[in-house]
Amino acid sequence: MIADTWHLFNKYMRITIRMPLWSLFTLIQPLIWLLIFAQLFRNFVQLPGTDGNNYMEFMIPGILIMTVLFGSSWSGVSLLREITSGTVDKMLVAPVSRVAIVLSRVLHSAVQVITQSIIILIVAWIFGGITTINLFYLLLGMIIVFLLGVAFASLSNGFAITLQREEPLVMIGNLMTLPLMFLSSAFVPKHFMPDWIQVIALINPISYAVEAIRTVFIDTPDMAVFLKGFVIVLIFSGAALTWAVTAFNSLRD
Repeated sequence: MIADTWHLFNKYMRITIRMPLWSLFTLIQPLIWLLIFAQLFRNFVQLPGTDGNNYMEFMIPGILIMTVLFGSSWSGVSLLREITSGTVDKMLVAPVSRVAIVLSRVLHSAVQVITQSIIILIVAWIFGGITTINLFYLLLGMIIVFLLGVAFASLSNGFAITLQREEPLVMIGNLMTLPLMFLSSAFVPKHFMPDWIQVIALINPISYAVEAIRTVFIDTPDMAVFLKGFVIVLIFSGAALTWAVTAFNSLRD
């Protein structure tokens, strides 16, 4: 399984390198939010109850999570196209691990969003959104990004296998982006949210991912907050990946 996953992962990475425009295209909206919305809402941090810091700095963790969602929630579209074109059927008659077929795609999406997130951080640093980044804390933040990328790529692939149609898959992909972002603490502190949104934020894994990244990038590092977010995102990604693999195996049975 490990060898098959590695070979298929390399295949998808070579495809990405040959067509880099798609990866850059998924960065457009997060970059727009980073550069325009940070300026639009920069006076937000002067309101009572905020810490008065740069709003771009506050929203960077949310932009990183948005990059994960836009980069990984479409992973299932390419899998669906491979299924309908017969490519997956050809792999199934070869001595290839069934788990590797899904796992390689999920890992490819997660690595891709890591690269995109680093680009976002570089742009934020150029525009003064980040002054200093500790390499150790950067690594911790990228772990959260990686796990969340695995989770949403797994969900996308699982829905692709289950639905077998591109139209509802695209609709679900849209529902996994902005609504989840706005129902979390990505762009505003929790105490500014209506009560009903605060309740949803408590069960939204995006909130814990954002807070885990924010505490190691922006605030004074609180490892208890980071570890809480890490555990929740780890469980979420493990459950999503298990469901995607199970859905694939059930389809072929």
